[in-house]
Amino acid sequence: MASRAMRPRGATQHESFLRHRRFLWLRVALVLGVLAIAGYALIPAADGPYGGTWFGYVLGTVGALLIVWLTLLGLRKRVMTPGRWSLKAWTSAHVWLGLSLVVIATLHTGLRLGWNLATLAWTLMMVVIGSGIYGVIAYAVLPAGMARAADRQTRGEMIEGLRAIDRQLHEAAQPLDSGAAQAVHAAMAQDPFAAGLWRRLAGHDPACATLAALGTLRAVGGDDAARVAGLLAKRRAVLDRVRRAMRQRALLEVWLRIHVPITVALLAALSAHVISVFYYW
Repeated sequence: MASRAMRPRGATQHESFLRHRRFLWLRVALVLGVLAIAGYALIPAADGPYGGTWFGYVLGTVGALLIVWLTLLGLRKRVMTPGRWSLKAWTSAHVWLGLSLVVIATLHTGLRLGWNLATLAWTLMMVVIGSGIYGVIAYAVLPAGMARAADRQTRGEMIEGLRAIDRQLHEAAQPLDSGAAQAVHAAMAQDPFAAGLWRRLAGHDPACATLAALGTLRAVGGDDAARVAGLLAKRRAVLDRVRRAMRQRALLEVWLRIHVPITVALLAALSAHVISVFYYW
């Protein structure tokens, strides 16, 4: 009672988009799935249930409309509005109704899969749904991992940390011979944020100039080289945090590299399938 009384009027507790309105869209998806299964099992068909029956056309129409509607989330994200059709509500519907397609579209095929447009569209749909599941899990888990990997530092703070070490390295490298100095300057010149997606996913750089310079300075010996080697070791520690954080972010990015292009391919295959059905009807 006390916590309710202290809560400001109009304030609401944080609610995951998956739990939106007490799992409203999960319940809608379950109803659609149950209706699809009941129709598949109970409605008689002369040649067995498949997409060419009237119920198959109903399932196909519902599935196609759902797929088209689900692809509109990308446009919906550009508009932030509260209320019944807030972005949270739309995203919740996107996830749960997307999962319902596993049942609806699979029953539409009548479990008759082969080398045809319908099977291609179904396969692409399953890849899109699978990548969507990965995306939901990634956005639920990875942001916290990114914060831990970066030791709660922002990108700007990590960049400033590297710059501070580089300023010290620039001064400390002055007494070194040309070969060692060049190795240090090569380390400072390398931009860790310029790595491509696959390098970021790996979480390490086999061509790390800082690591190479550290090996060079340790081999040189002497007080000046030891001081520079100590600074390079600090630089490497910062780079390790940068790369761990970049890897976590890349894991968020990679699903979009799959989800969006395959969705476009799905729309193309679905359009071709629908056109061919009406052409041969």
